[in-house]
Amino acid sequence: MPRTFVGRAILVTAATAVVCVLVTALVALPLAVRSADEAARVDLAEKSALAVELLATERPVARQRIVARLREQGIAVYLVRRGAADRPGLPERVIARIAAGEAVDTRDVVAGEPVLISGRPLSGNDSGVVLTRAAVRGADARVLGGVWIALLAGLAGGAGAGALLAYVVARPLRQAALAAARLSAGDRSVRLAVRPPAEAAELATALNQLGAALHISEGREREFLLSVSHELRTPLATIRGYAEALADGVLAADGVPAAGALMRSEADRLDRLISDLLVLSRLEAADLPVHPQPVDLIELVAQAGQAWAPRCGPDGPLLSVELPAGPVTVETDPARLRQVIDGLCENALRVLPAGAPLILAVRAGGAGGVVEVRDGGPGFTDEDLTVAFQRGALQQRYRHERKTGSGLGLALAARLVARLDGAIEAGHAPEGGARFTMTLPYPGRT
Repeated sequence: MPRTFVGRAILVTAATAVVCVLVTALVALPLAVRSADEAARVDLAEKSALAVELLATERPVARQRIVARLREQGIAVYLVRRGAADRPGLPERVIARIAAGEAVDTRDVVAGEPVLISGRPLSGNDSGVVLTRAAVRGADARVLGGVWIALLAGLAGGAGAGALLAYVVARPLRQAALAAARLSAGDRSVRLAVRPPAEAAELATALNQLGAALHISEGREREFLLSVSHELRTPLATIRGYAEALADGVLAADGVPAAGALMRSEADRLDRLISDLLVLSRLEAADLPVHPQPVDLIELVAQAGQAWAPRCGPDGPLLSVELPAGPVTVETDPARLRQVIDGLCENALRVLPAGAPLILAVRAGGAGGVVEVRDGGPGFTDEDLTVAFQRGALQQRYRHERKTGSGLGLALAARLVARLDGAIEAGHAPEGGARFTMTLPYPGRT
């Protein structure tokens, strides 16, 4: 079997052509033999009818001339008079039927050879004329002989059709392979012309969409890396500046504790950023372990509210926790879910003004237990909601308008919730800000 598509297409079409020729020959052979035999029968019957008329009316010399002409055409003439043939060889049953006044059109054996027999009676005296001709031979051989020519023509036509088909089909495949190679080499500007047939057009469209998606994705990756590098440089610059000041003795003794506290705060910021990057990379590699267990959301969210209450003091946002009367038990990893809730609260506090609401809520949903984090901050636009969980998308959009984080928090939250077999959605809160809704599966539904 050829390895190339072109070779296989030529082989298949040539084989199909040969099979068609053979099938046609097998069907045509008996038809050709039957048709030749029938034509010979009709011709002999017409000659026998004509011979009867001529031999009944012409003189003896004319009769001899007619018989001679028939013999020249390979037709033997028997004259039957008074129930007997003028020469031997004619089957007795044929003679009997002629003597009885019956016409004969049959196929029989004379002198060991198959022949066609056609006879007509003459009026009176049990007489008649019988013509015989050798049965048609060689029709099957002629048909089979013509098959070889047809086979060669079929092979040539099949090979030509296969080559044409292979060219038509393989050309877009080769173009797609070249485009894929250029894409893998980093050329994101590759685009293929969308042309028929439909399958080739679908392939070209898919590759074009892949190139566009890679271009967009890599653009976002570059923006994300720029954002992360900026987030890393800012605390590093602060730490370096104070470290140099301490080393040079520029800071007074009473300013050292404040400098140390600021340097520790910036170091914590760097630690959180690096931790988020590590967790996110492990999530994308499906390498982050989770330990699902039955968890009461009421207890978990109540503890989160107690932990965040000091951050929402009298001069900060107004934190409230909305809990149902009965327990809402789900199957999840409590540490990872708490990590998501803390991250969402961190994002909210970054933009919430004093007195704005921050709500942690729990309710039982149809598909699972639901945790909501809502706020009364600036919120999102409808366009923001479509890219809310993409790394760095909102940070890139709002870094010059309001205080933003590293751009990792929401992407990390989305992947963590997915790893917990849950779902998270971003929307508009009734309080006017952002709303994040997490749905966690009930026990036994994971």
